[in-house]
Amino acid sequence: MKFSKLFIGASVFAALMSVQTAEAQTGQPYIHDPSTLAECDGKFYTFGTGQGGLISEDGWSWKGGAVRPGGGAAPDVIKLGDRYLVIYGATGGGLGGGHNGRILTMWNKTLDPNSPDFKYTEAIEVAASDGQEDNDAIDPGIMLDPNTGRLWVSYGTYFGFIRLIELDPATGKRVEGNVAKDIAIDCEATDLIYRDGWYYLLGTHGTCCDGVNSTYNIVVGRSRSVEGPYIDNVGRDMLQGGGKMVIAAGDRVAGPGHFGRTIVDEGVEVMSCHYEADFNQGGRSVLGIRPLLWKNGWPVAGDRFREGTYEIESERRGYALELAVDFTRMKQERRAWFRMDPNEPVVPIENQKLEEVIGEWPKDDIEVRIGDYMFRPHQRWTITAVPEAGGYLSNPYFKITIEGTDRALAATEDLEVKTVPSFTGADEQLWRIEQLIDGTFRIMPKAIPGQEGVNKKYVLYSVADSTPTLAEWDFNTDNSKWNFRNH
Repeated sequence: MKFSKLFIGASVFAALMSVQTAEAQTGQPYIHDPSTLAECDGKFYTFGTGQGGLISEDGWSWKGGAVRPGGGAAPDVIKLGDRYLVIYGATGGGLGGGHNGRILTMWNKTLDPNSPDFKYTEAIEVAASDGQEDNDAIDPGIMLDPNTGRLWVSYGTYFGFIRLIELDPATGKRVEGNVAKDIAIDCEATDLIYRDGWYYLLGTHGTCCDGVNSTYNIVVGRSRSVEGPYIDNVGRDMLQGGGKMVIAAGDRVAGPGHFGRTIVDEGVEVMSCHYEADFNQGGRSVLGIRPLLWKNGWPVAGDRFREGTYEIESERRGYALELAVDFTRMKQERRAWFRMDPNEPVVPIENQKLEEVIGEWPKDDIEVRIGDYMFRPHQRWTITAVPEAGGYLSNPYFKITIEGTDRALAATEDLEVKTVPSFTGADEQLWRIEQLIDGTFRIMPKAIPGQEGVNKKYVLYSVADSTPTLAEWDFNTDNSKWNFRNH
């Protein structure tokens, strides 16, 4: 719902789902119409329709416990200074059979219901609809304009127009004399965000509240002015029903709606939403968090990283991460091409096998390097989720091992990387893998030996063309970026 700027560091139901298919978070992520994620004292919060919401210690596993009075539907929350402003629709949306909605705001010093400072102020009405006009005052999304400091709210449903109003960021009240402006139709649960000179209006299109039959999806238009017009990628105005697709159903989750954007770090963003139905969780409405990519100036949902066996390729040069072991040549009968019979049967050459070379590898720690990818066992990495180790926004931590072995990639105390003979579950052997806004990935150890807490800044880094190391994250250099190729 809102633009939330969080700079952060950092058991699945095995019988029902796996990292390959599950797109929702773990724990008890059951929610409908979630607000954009908010961070408070190291925890993440999101509020939904009804009075409650979810809390997470790490951004991966969620449980109930967030508290929001007032009931109603589709809240949003934003941190302004040292306070949190919560906005929600009290009625409307057909609730109780009508469209006479009310949108209210209230403040709190903290989102932690166990804090002595936890106390909401009295709610203030900022918009309303009478049930007869072409608008339904529900589903608010809030944005603080980073250029002007002005606070904007979009709201509305399919029952008429999506409207824009301005609030006072000091009081949470409607700016005196402000007149609502129509900015879109044919959507609901809208959100406003800003990026690189453009304002984006994201709306939820399709049908909701029908479980596995819901057709919700999220579309977007953009404008140079917060007041519109919001135009999509083919020139259609959202006031005429336009909108470019951001995310639709897939991977056994249906009905994504209620977009929210969270900036994790420079070049690292996620989007939150709910899925109307997660097929792997009995068709329940659940929280979803996905990487947020930007392609040609447009937001699009990325995919959470999935288990598998890959070449880990440096974006800097295109070379592959590999064990620093001797290259073992493969035997091949060599004949001049002009002496070959074109009618001779073709016999494929099998890849080099692990058992053909592993006996030549050292038994203890082995260093790593970067080199030409040749489909060899010392270049093939199996990446497996370790959900019991926790996670971060969009994924659990992973172990990275050489295919067919338990030899694991690990961070070292002197900010280097190596492989150890066996994976032990130590934090320096756990890896955070996040897709970046340009589609590449960053790879971060959960911890650095000798340093306290979760690692918040060091990533796998390519020094020159052949040397991997750990260095501070820098989105502006390809040295920090990697790709995963499934050859």
